[in-house]
Amino acid sequence: MTPVELSRTVLHAVRRAVDAGELAVAVPERVVVAPPGPGGCGDYATNVALQLARPAGQPPGHVAEILRPHLLGTGGITDVVVTGPGFLNISLRDAASAALVREILRRGSRYGRSEALAGQAVRLRARREVRACVHLDVLARILRSQGALVRTGCEGGPPEAEWGRVLGVRIDVDDQPGRYADVRPVPAPADPLPLGRDAGRWALLHPAPHDRPRLGDEHLEQRESNPLFRVRYAHARTRALLRNATDLGFTPEPGPETEDARPLLQALADHPRVLQGAATHHAPDRLARHLVTVADAVLPLLPAVLPLGEEKPSAAHRSRLALAEAAGTVLAGGLSLLGIDAPDHL
Repeated sequence: MTPVELSRTVLHAVRRAVDAGELAVAVPERVVVAPPGPGGCGDYATNVALQLARPAGQPPGHVAEILRPHLLGTGGITDVVVTGPGFLNISLRDAASAALVREILRRGSRYGRSEALAGQAVRLRARREVRACVHLDVLARILRSQGALVRTGCEGGPPEAEWGRVLGVRIDVDDQPGRYADVRPVPAPADPLPLGRDAGRWALLHPAPHDRPRLGDEHLEQRESNPLFRVRYAHARTRALLRNATDLGFTPEPGPETEDARPLLQALADHPRVLQGAATHHAPDRLARHLVTVADAVLPLLPAVLPLGEEKPSAAHRSRLALAEAAGTVLAGGLSLLGIDAPDHL
């Protein structure tokens, strides 16, 4: 069961409770499921009970207890625990991890894209400053990935031609009167162009908009301390493993979850929520930091993907290879939205 399927399952549970007369509420159009927060448990958690408590006129904990048996009666769910003020923590069968990996591999770079903002027209405007224009370019990409209709403009005319040539900035010329959402991150303290496109964009996007970016050569260093290097290295390693597995005569096949893979699976499952949050809050740094989380979760798993010595490829190897491919897919798709290259060789 993928996060999208689980979200639909939670909605069906709400609808069954309403049909049974246990809750007197309008069934929401959507609910959010995400990895459990502090104090939570299981594979996913949802705050739907807190969302429905006020319209139902009941405490959220009571609403959660009403929904709990409706969720437990669904195939694929092994346990539901109510924690805190009314969070529903859901545990899934082992097949859940395989379904998630299959979903990522099926959708490819479009995994995480949605129609959550479909029909919403967003107009963005940035000052004629390099960091603001890079943020504007990326925000337009992320918002469009969630279905929004986006128009962009730049105060004082089109951005510098060098920003487009070196950093790949693309901004519409929307000079029509009307209301805009201003994009105003803390300006760059120096010229990022010497860093080139990929490192320059990362240096401007990875810090939160209210933080002052650092534009030193540390963004070009091929070492573990450089987050951009870790993200691109993790992607390149996953692609190398796929090539090596082909040489060994086996292919990826999603399988059951292992305990050491849980942090990576949770990060992959969280990718759609991160993208939607980055779009809603106009915060491209959320996506950049999430890619670092995915990279840091997959790198420790990669040495065990291929068989060693005379060992024959097993179902566990095929499952790990599929998980590595899924992680590489998410990293490549996220870097693409940031306007950064994801090379297969590094």
